Amino acid sequence: MAFTLGIDFGTNSARALVVRCRDGAELGSCVARYRSGRQGVLLDPGDAHLARQHPGDYPVALEECVRGALAAAGRTRGFSAARVVGVGVDTTGSSPIPVDRRNRPLALGRKWRRNLEAQCWLWKDHTSWREAARITEAATRMRPAYIAKCGNRYSSEWFWSKIWHCLEVAPGVFNAAYSWVELADWIPSLLAGVTDPVRVVRGVCAAGHKALYSDGWGGLPDKSFLSALDPRLAGLRDRLYGRAFDATTPAGSLSADWARRLGLPAGIPIAIGEFDVHYGSIGCGIRVGTLVKVIGTSTCDCALVSSRGRVPDIPGICGIVPGSILPGYHAIEAGQSAVGDIFNWWVDTVCGGDGAMHARLSAEAARHEPGQSGLLALDWQNGNRTILVDPRLTGLLVGCTLQTTRAEIYRALIEATAFGARMIIERIREHGVPTRRIVCAGGIAEKNPLLMQIYADVTGCTMQVAGSNQACALGAAISAAVLAGAHRDFPAAQKAMTRLKKVAYQPDPRRRRAYNRLYAQYRTLHDGFGGVRRRADLSQVMKELLAIQADARDK
Repeated sequence: MAFTLGIDFGTNSARALVVRCRDGAELGSCVARYRSGRQGVLLDPGDAHLARQHPGDYPVALEECVRGALAAAGRTRGFSAARVVGVGVDTTGSSPIPVDRRNRPLALGRKWRRNLEAQCWLWKDHTSWREAARITEAATRMRPAYIAKCGNRYSSEWFWSKIWHCLEVAPGVFNAAYSWVELADWIPSLLAGVTDPVRVVRGVCAAGHKALYSDGWGGLPDKSFLSALDPRLAGLRDRLYGRAFDATTPAGSLSADWARRLGLPAGIPIAIGEFDVHYGSIGCGIRVGTLVKVIGTSTCDCALVSSRGRVPDIPGICGIVPGSILPGYHAIEAGQSAVGDIFNWWVDTVCGGDGAMHARLSAEAARHEPGQSGLLALDWQNGNRTILVDPRLTGLLVGCTLQTTRAEIYRALIEATAFGARMIIERIREHGVPTRRIVCAGGIAEKNPLLMQIYADVTGCTMQVAGSNQACALGAAISAAVLAGAHRDFPAAQKAMTRLKKVAYQPDPRRRRAYNRLYAQYRTLHDGFGGVRRRADLSQVMKELLAIQADARDK
């Protein structure tokens, strides 16, 4: 009767999950909202690209959600917090934090607590788009291998571009920071009581996908390359880390202080920190041939390729990193910068509705056929992550008339995210990555059957749903179970502790044909506005949408 704890730090809240190692039974969970900003995010009304979080929210939410999950699990016969044998943590990313010599976030000090540049730079912060473009240019010229492994374009969502932007706009913050630590690494170090940022055990997940780390070229980018960007970045390198580790290495053991605060045994292993989708992939039972989609405020996609075979470079993806999900496999990451955020923008900001409006609009939109509204949208309200890697793209809606309704636009936005998902699937398939099944996780996959059916019809793939509604936290708990010796390896742990829901969404051939016509027009808009074809002919898009609409209404 051994148990592990998975803790998932998301965009708006943290959640903890208590799991029985033997069979993956989920005994208790609890969600704790972050207290600062708007739904946990610090924003700047003058800059839509800015998104930060206050690091002081993390320890508070950590203690609240863990104690709540343990209390809920305590109602199950046979459970005892004394039998928790390990802890795993996943977070958003890239979400780097400037810290002092004691590994304490600068924003926890009085001098910096209101300074936005001293906060955690949340994953969806795009203020560093200029620096990202300069890193791409420099790497293409000086170190093409660096950029080839992350889709040939460095992103403003990632580690180095954010730190460089801080140096440019807030040199006082940069100079005050002894080091920078990814949130995925900082939370485990907090639990382990690490007070020296150089001694933080860094995960290869964050390092490889976001910080241009590879054992193949000696770790982080070399000082010569960093000096070409700014000599002060080269000086920072020695205060970061030399090696990064996969999930076979623990991030540390639970300190006596945090054991007391959480009500857990001191000294239990803490799994290496990974990003939410990577541990979520483990919680979904990922294997070669599986594409995992974690659908939330954004969407992250992951697939595996065996390290024994050839691992292709794939333009436009978010990295190909050995061991960033499972040991022995290269993980391929892609994703969309906004999905749930787009739906929330439409409901909250434009329509002035509440959470219940999502269900009402979905029910109304479900009565429409593909193409019936005459609408087509681009899903770039927060830029494009894959395959264009361009934060300076914005959303688009084509085909509005005086009769267009809120529900029709809501459906068009769902369809736009489905078309973006299809672009990703086609790109990785073009480069030989098998995708024989798709497993989805996250609240939207659980709660919105309309979206899931549209995704199946647009992509032509059966959409399966993870058995756990907290797949990310479950994956973190599985990693802890393997480290604690509750299972001999990850395949055995996944077999015992993961499952799929019985529901599956099959593509409908008739709707698929209609979506193929719409997708062709999406590609035209995508390539034209995305700069793929600078002389794209957009003159017939509206006419074709009207033709598709007429055919849909005749059915």
